[in-house]
Amino acid sequence: MAEEQERRPAPSRRALIGWGGAGLALGAVTAGGAVAAATGGDGGGATDTGGAVEFHGVHQAGIATPVQDRLHFAAFDVKTDDRAEFVRLLKDWTAAARKMTAGAPVGDGAYGGLAEAPPDDTGEALGLKPSRLTLTIGFGPTLFDRFGLKDRRPAALVDLPPFPGDNLDRSRTGGDLCVQACADDPQVAVHAIRNLARIGFGKVAVRWSQLGFGKTSSTTPDAQTPRNLLGFKDGTRNIAGTETARLDEHVWAGAQDGGGKDAWMSGGSYLVARRIRMNIETWDRTSLQEQEDVFGRDKGEGAPVGKAKERDEPFLPAMKPDAHVRLAHPDSNGGITILRRGYSFTDGTDGLGRLDAGLFFLAYQRDVRKGFVPLQRRLSAHDALNEYIQHVGSAVFAIPPGVRDANDWWGRTLLSEEA
Repeated sequence: MAEEQERRPAPSRRALIGWGGAGLALGAVTAGGAVAAATGGDGGGATDTGGAVEFHGVHQAGIATPVQDRLHFAAFDVKTDDRAEFVRLLKDWTAAARKMTAGAPVGDGAYGGLAEAPPDDTGEALGLKPSRLTLTIGFGPTLFDRFGLKDRRPAALVDLPPFPGDNLDRSRTGGDLCVQACADDPQVAVHAIRNLARIGFGKVAVRWSQLGFGKTSSTTPDAQTPRNLLGFKDGTRNIAGTETARLDEHVWAGAQDGGGKDAWMSGGSYLVARRIRMNIETWDRTSLQEQEDVFGRDKGEGAPVGKAKERDEPFLPAMKPDAHVRLAHPDSNGGITILRRGYSFTDGTDGLGRLDAGLFFLAYQRDVRKGFVPLQRRLSAHDALNEYIQHVGSAVFAIPPGVRDANDWWGRTLLSEEA
């Protein structure tokens, strides 16, 4: 990996100064294997928080890539019925994403063009570094009702069933498209979504969006395990970005998935996004012992019950039957494993003097029917954590494979007549 980094050209001066109710809530703390470092579309790459992540690859960046510190996630409704216009939009978005992830301005930039015309770039990221920006696009189930795509909807892209305890806000649920922007600078992430929304004006409209901070999962082993807003370490056993065999088994879609009908998704994945409200004030008045019993780990070290270290193998029978770790562990769920890269959020108050805060849960998997759905059914019915959380927003998306080269574009395998 070090050798690969040495072969990469140094960023240009322009690149540096320009800009182009359910227990999965805290995310199956034990749902993967040991973590390892990765960046870029294929999971290899940069560790410099100001650097650029490779946009091109077999897989989209922003999945197995080392998790950045900030998130801006947006779901869009498609407003055009013209397939050619929609394809043109995806190509324009790809060109803009290619530039922004490299730290370059969109089009001809934010200034210096015709004074009578709006600039190509909104300009608020001028002078900022790329900040490891990744942009990841997804297609929602409702998109396949348009453009003659009904027969191309993947079998794994199911509508999520209702789960016990759900209290979903329709204004924060669903979407024809999504774009996940992750970066180490919040302004870089916001700039990216803002530019894509601007480019798509008249063809798409933002349905809902979510800002996130404080990553709650990691895909790298050398980083300190992050903590969620309940104060517990999260993502101790998440899938690593360099565990290629486990990624192939649990995250990346294969050419033969769906009996070969879904071959256009080969190298892609499936994303479940859930906005999970935490009852912060209730949790903060709960005894330490109960908090630790709820999770099945101690709050300081993060060690499983009866163990000394965070990464010690948990002995599940030592935990309470409704402990989150016990219920979410692969050994309790027939080996179900998902890759998580969620973020904390705070969105002011709820009007009753309580923080509107929680977890924006993001889970990638090879098949939603074999990943999130059965795991969430178990957790939503039995997890002790349900007393302190509630799922209030939800969406599911097919994440197509990566953009291979400068001539490729987001969604080509789905929408190109030659694909």
